[in-house]
Amino acid sequence: MTAVSKEYLADPAPKPEKKLGTRHFVTFMLFLGMANAYVMRTNMSVAIVAMVNHTALESDQEVFDDECPATDYGNDTGHHQQDGEFTWTSSLQGYILSSFFYGYVITQIPFGILSKRYGALHFLGWGMLINSVFAFLVPVSARYGGWGWLIVVRFIQGLGEGPIVPCTHALLAKWIPPNERSRMGAAVYAGAQFGTIVSMPLSGLLAEYGFDGGWPSIFYVFGVIGVIWSILFIWLVYEDPSVDPNIEESERKYIMSSLWGTAKITSPPIPYRAILTSLPFYAILFAHMGQNYGYEMLMTELPTYMKQVLRFSIKDNGILSALPYLAMWLFSIFISWVADWMISSNRFSHTATRKIINSIGQYGPAVCLIAASYTGCDRILTVALLTIGVGLNGGIYSGFKINHLDLTPRFAGILMAFTNCTANLAGLLAPITAGNLIEGKPTMGQWQIVFFIAAGIYLFCATFYNVFGTGKRQPWDNPANDVVQPTIIQPIDQSHNGITNGTTTTSNGTTTTSNGTTIPAHRTTNETNH
Repeated sequence: MTAVSKEYLADPAPKPEKKLGTRHFVTFMLFLGMANAYVMRTNMSVAIVAMVNHTALESDQEVFDDECPATDYGNDTGHHQQDGEFTWTSSLQGYILSSFFYGYVITQIPFGILSKRYGALHFLGWGMLINSVFAFLVPVSARYGGWGWLIVVRFIQGLGEGPIVPCTHALLAKWIPPNERSRMGAAVYAGAQFGTIVSMPLSGLLAEYGFDGGWPSIFYVFGVIGVIWSILFIWLVYEDPSVDPNIEESERKYIMSSLWGTAKITSPPIPYRAILTSLPFYAILFAHMGQNYGYEMLMTELPTYMKQVLRFSIKDNGILSALPYLAMWLFSIFISWVADWMISSNRFSHTATRKIINSIGQYGPAVCLIAASYTGCDRILTVALLTIGVGLNGGIYSGFKINHLDLTPRFAGILMAFTNCTANLAGLLAPITAGNLIEGKPTMGQWQIVFFIAAGIYLFCATFYNVFGTGKRQPWDNPANDVVQPTIIQPIDQSHNGITNGTTTTSNGTTTTSNGTTIPAHRTTNETNH
């Protein structure tokens, strides 16, 4: 392994005067990648409505509660639902929609490990390219291969999207200085909400007015956008500042010195035992699991409550459907600037900042869920609580979601792979729990139990994070503790006769300086690390 350069273990270099640098460009590209990923994930839910022949299917007898009067408020009564070309039952549609998710989940940890060993950039770029190319095959597989081949194609798309979160985290760890992580990280992950805001209405328009029968154009258009982004990302973005030939030297030194020399050493072995016995890691894990469970409840089950109990479907109104996502996107950007100000002003530590902002992001939705269970038949208040709850949830991007980078810049992708995989599985429990509790009896009393369970999980997980979480870099990710092997240390040949200005290590482990002095290997290692 290469030893850590003294230059980058010194005090951080001053921040470049130039306001926008290469790290901002990398952040913007990752933002677009995250938006594209969520477009690919959600566009099928819109397209399948236009793909299915609803008239040919027997309508499911959905049970409604009669505690609230029926209303047309929020429904687009003038909308005519056009029948599609496939007679897929509701259960089969569920399998089709979930096939992407299973491909996505099973690749989280493998890609997290591989990105640490071989680099994150190409796994992310090529993975999204595969995702985008297979989008072109969705209409073909559905029309000529049947639902079985469609499930296979969507599963492969999920496999391609698997690297997006762990590899994005790994790249953020290499490119973003600690004092800028909140707003840069939030900006990137806010791409999820941005992608959803854009894809839902645009997919609806393409399904209605697009070419080749409408719904296929959804996959063609977004497939082309995804291919273009993937090629540009692989071509223009580099793994880290040390290998980017276009970055200014002042910005390179600023980033690498701020990151405690992380880009100046080769990858050490992954400290699995240290990670799995680390309470701060479990603090993030619990927060992430509580987040996915609560988010699924807010975004999927609360609208179901409004339909079954309040007799009002928010999904039928495009503007209201986008409000929660828009609120989360805007609030996440705002609170990220607040978080970075808290840190850079030295008024709050990294630990205090993460816990305060994360508390807003998880305690806030918990309160909104509890309040929603007492709104009675007030539809406007319920929509307001949904929007506020999801909006406040944007605080998690500057809370636990970016905390992986604080604990371990070098293993952030690994940590994110573990927590994101587990959290996605925890998110599956939300609809299962709600379904079992309300099946056949969707009363306000039963729904109140559903909301209280979700709020309790939010409260417990956020409190666990506040007790055991930290913003400090962990001892098991200290480059000074790496086992350093003798190797060549930054040779710079400045002559034509082979004289090297620097130090070289010979095969017997001794090091020779430019003036001919020979130093034993153990002295070189110790002095370089200290």
